[in-house]
Amino acid sequence: MSIIEVNGLCRDFSYYEKREGLHASFHNLFNRKKLVKRAVKDVSFSIEEGATVGFLGPNGAGKTTTLKMLSGIMHPSAGEARVIGHVPWQRKKDFRMQISIVMGQRSQLWPDLPALESFDLNREIYEIDRRAYRETLDELVSLFGVEEQLPVQVRRLSLGERMKMEIVAALLHRPRVLFLDEPTIGLDIISQRSIRELLKGLRERFGTTVMLTSHYLSDIEDLCERIILINHGSIVYDGPLARVNDALSDRKTVSLVLSEDIEPAALSGYPGFQSLEGLTARFEVDRAAVRSFSRRVLEELPVADLTIADMPIEEGIARLYTAGGER
Repeated sequence: MSIIEVNGLCRDFSYYEKREGLHASFHNLFNRKKLVKRAVKDVSFSIEEGATVGFLGPNGAGKTTTLKMLSGIMHPSAGEARVIGHVPWQRKKDFRMQISIVMGQRSQLWPDLPALESFDLNREIYEIDRRAYRETLDELVSLFGVEEQLPVQVRRLSLGERMKMEIVAALLHRPRVLFLDEPTIGLDIISQRSIRELLKGLRERFGTTVMLTSHYLSDIEDLCERIILINHGSIVYDGPLARVNDALSDRKTVSLVLSEDIEPAALSGYPGFQSLEGLTARFEVDRAAVRSFSRRVLEELPVADLTIADMPIEEGIARLYTAGGER
């Protein structure tokens, strides 16, 4: 059963052209040129209940704008959407009580108060029974391992600790749908891994449907089986993460660790040469030619180590962005 259904969603932003100089400023007072940017263009997809879906795209692709429309923060210019059977931008109470949104660059917690105070405020806002609130809070605090941070002012927490508290606050009313916009932005590797491990348990523990945006491919690979790629406001791919590199399945990456310095010009004559960083050279080679290529470089170059691997998934995603992709 689809819990999120989107059909032909569009969002336009209007603004005025501003030219440089005093004369242009006076001119704009009486004759301004209005411009329109379509940030989201005819976006359509559906998400099943309990799924965790990655929503990816470069900066300015329309990811956050789409999430804001699906959470009811922003009205669309055209199209329709239903989340848990509701039109999001109507902001009906029953809808608001069943969703949450966490934005990595914005906080819902009061910075000068301990997170526990903000949690209690959320209890009042969402009309949560005190016993149910206590049970859910104890479960989340134990799951996230933040017992010692509860009485600490939010502004005194580390970025990773604060993000854990943000997610706890978003889950107190046990939402059926959780929108996460860059939840691991700015976090160190350990904190990113910790947040991912916590999110993995959401479907098993709460049955939460998660729509996640992130620029970190580790987040997506760990959490999502399906991804939706958006670029210039339009969807360029919607399907399993494992199929992103299907178009690159006939290629392999060959990495060489050299035992001595070599000029890039000496490597450019070899097929598929991509880069040379320090003593590590990277090549893209046809799968059928890998054996002969390996034999040649081992005979002709001072190779200390050789590694053959599938094309990295970020390469497939980058090519989908660049080429426009196929749905």
